Amino acid sequence: MNVLLFALGSHGDVHPFVGLGIRLRQRGHHVAVATNEYFKPLVEHAQLEFIECGTAAEYTKLATNPDLWHPMKSIQAVFHGTARYLRPMYEIARDFAQRDDAVIVASSLAMGARVAQDKHGFTMASVHLSPSIFQSIHEPPKLPGLSLVSGWAPLWVMRGLFKFTNVVVDSVIAPQLNELRRELGLPPVRNILRDYWHAPQLVIALFPDWFGAKQPDWPAQTRLTGFPLYDEPDLSPISPELDRFIDAGDPRMPPIAFTPGSAMWNGRKFFDASVDACVRLNRRGLLLTRHRDHLPETLPANVINVHYAPFSQLLPRCAAFVHHAGIGSTAQALAAGVPQLLTPFTHDQPDNSARVVKLGCGVIVRPSKYTGPRVAAALARLIDDARVAATCRDVKSRFAGVDAIDQTCDLIEQLGAQRSQDRRPVGHNEEALTGTR
Repeated sequence: MNVLLFALGSHGDVHPFVGLGIRLRQRGHHVAVATNEYFKPLVEHAQLEFIECGTAAEYTKLATNPDLWHPMKSIQAVFHGTARYLRPMYEIARDFAQRDDAVIVASSLAMGARVAQDKHGFTMASVHLSPSIFQSIHEPPKLPGLSLVSGWAPLWVMRGLFKFTNVVVDSVIAPQLNELRRELGLPPVRNILRDYWHAPQLVIALFPDWFGAKQPDWPAQTRLTGFPLYDEPDLSPISPELDRFIDAGDPRMPPIAFTPGSAMWNGRKFFDASVDACVRLNRRGLLLTRHRDHLPETLPANVINVHYAPFSQLLPRCAAFVHHAGIGSTAQALAAGVPQLLTPFTHDQPDNSARVVKLGCGVIVRPSKYTGPRVAAALARLIDDARVAATCRDVKSRFAGVDAIDQTCDLIEQLGAQRSQDRRPVGHNEEALTGTR
């Protein structure tokens, strides 16, 4: 097969597709990854074909937009920032579909590829990384505007809230999406986040059912595989400096790792409070960020800055992990069996953090409450809690023998084998086109 993977977003969004591409290549398929130029070295190091979808300068401009981390403004920032790629995505998918045995796999934001599928009828799967992508009145995701009523409101209230939410979101996304469709002779779509961004042939959810069980009102074509867990260990292994720092301390008091996420370009407040917490606890700290200007000018002797380290190698050697609850960081922490202190900002983070707490593997400190004293107190309780430690070990055991990337490759190969049967005429996704369910 010729497989095209659309991977839009930050490192946490791109890593799963690179890991998937490596495994597909090892199975004998040709794999191309369409993503931002910022990630070109990562894609090419994995020996995958790189197709540019946006420049590194454009990525930096979007990543440095403070609205990207605002609970209510983030969705507008994301979709306005990626709308410029609708036509490029359409053209990339259209052209790639002409290759022999082509199969296209698109991330959540790759809606230009969905337009190309509607226009040209090629084989495609959607891949979603977190449960919050799916709207459900049975288990509503903990999202801004919904978290206060999720879990107790009657179904009719949740239906009304989602209806209102879809109208608001459509007002942000639909104009440019439907303008492209109009130019291509396609009818307009609505209820985009409820229906349209799910490919009608196959939707792959890259998380396990014990983290986010499939709900009755999710798309019927959804298949859950599990957390992919790829974090470029071959490209960026733990450095000798970091290895020495970890080994040099008391083995009974491993360091604590801190990160606000790879896409966070405004992390000074987070790191100032994190350093203060380490000093108060007299614990070693690892500040994970590529942005040295986010850190205090001088760091205590027991705290170091780490530009990057594969979480799969680092977290099993840590006492706790403090992070933003992005799905990639969350999955790696669960796999490592390490307690988590979560400070969710927006996007899928509030929902992911709520699921970690429900599992019994962590606690939440809201960004507005993220101060040195509060973080130190929360970490002291978390690290000393025997029940949390036991639960983390139990959850870690659930990863044994599970290869989510292999399972996902199986689904993509099955889709490729069915492509001759699944070529449908334009307009086949009637549910999304009419907005009915």
